[in-house]
Amino acid sequence: QVQLVESGGGLVQPGGSLRLSCAASGIIFSINQLAWYRQVPGKQRELVARIAGSGWTYYADSVKGRFTISRDNAKNTVSLQMNSLKPEDTAVYHCNAASSYNPELNYWGQGTQVTVSS
Repeated sequence: QVQLVESGGGLVQPGGSLRLSCAASGIIFSINQLAWYRQVPGKQRELVARIAGSGWTYYADSVKGRFTISRDNAKNTVSLQMNSLKPEDTAVYHCNAASSYNPELNYWGQGTQVTVSS
């Protein structure tokens, strides 16, 4: 069973930066996709960024040029560097680990709150 634990959330002023980290533990196999999602009440959960085992990355249009996703395979972590934060970035951010080959392999972290406000 894979467990994901996020950290790094908090309160930051507009234009500021935060770095989210997600530590994975447990037996991991066939997990080639690591991603960050965010969700606010009343809205659909949004894919923010994804990184594949190959290093290929995807970013939502709303965060392109501001956020960077990375992974450290030695530490089994995935991070999200968030720069130039905007109030609309406020959300609960969830780490996700999944397989593009087996949809049954899909794991979520508990989430970490990011609040962007002056």
